[in-house]
Amino acid sequence: MRNLIRRLASRHDQRRPTENAGPLQGRLPLRPWQIRDRCFNVRRHGLDPVEIRAFLHRVADELTVAQTALVAVQEENVRIKNALRAWQSAQSANHRYR
Repeated sequence: MRNLIRRLASRHDQRRPTENAGPLQGRLPLRPWQIRDRCFNVRRHGLDPVEIRAFLHRVADELTVAQTALVAVQEENVRIKNALRAWQSAQSANHRYR
């Protein structure tokens, strides 16, 4: 009985405060390493740990691709905004002195 209480207490201590928050409340975006390192409890007739690990690696790989694409789009967005500002400045300078 003591072992059960110790396990439950240690499991409760390991949880982060943001894990129990509601949807999108104080949660940071998942990182691929967080998915790869996630551990699940194995039960007597539970899921196959090898299958879970393979699935988590697949999800982490897809998340890596999505986050890389997002960064590229954000960088391109900044580049386009800067080019637009430069063009607008050049156009306003041309119209001022006519």
